[in-house]
Amino acid sequence: MRILGIDPGLRVTGFGVLEKHGNRLQYVTSGVIRTGEGSLPARLRIIFESVAELVDTYRPDQAAIEKVFVNVNPQSTLLLGQARGAAITALSVGGLEVFEYTPMQLKQAVVGYGRARKEQVQEMVTRLLTLTGTPGKDASDALGVAICHAHNGETYAALAEVSAALATRGLRVKRGRLVG
Repeated sequence: MRILGIDPGLRVTGFGVLEKHGNRLQYVTSGVIRTGEGSLPARLRIIFESVAELVDTYRPDQAAIEKVFVNVNPQSTLLLGQARGAAITALSVGGLEVFEYTPMQLKQAVVGYGRARKEQVQEMVTRLLTLTGTPGKDASDALGVAICHAHNGETYAALAEVSAALATRGLRVKRGRLVG
């Protein structure tokens, strides 16, 4: 299974592609999409087109993206959400189901500690994928999202199926309990 991980950002969006063979992960590529200083619509278009090109080039089976966290500055949070939306749209137009993970889930999956520093994520990504060099922070986060999905994706997909089946019966899960 080939997984494309995305760490969204308005100025710099990280990406990472890896393959999962059983329990083994293999690095394919990683890097960043830089949008420059243009207008917001122009920058969103760069993100959309670049992510669409990644989908066309690397043909992932699944995609994972980091969820937006609420920032101290609401304007920054809104801009980040728009960059994330451009990336999600490109993934969806490319025919991929998109899985979302919080920064804490990504750090827990990669480092084993949900409040790990970015440098710790970089180091563990390098070790887990046996890389010869350390990717930048944005590319490391994107690879971390892909690693998180490789470890948790099957579980989340199964839960989504159960949730959909419950919804057809008028049921849902709230705070860990089945409610009607």
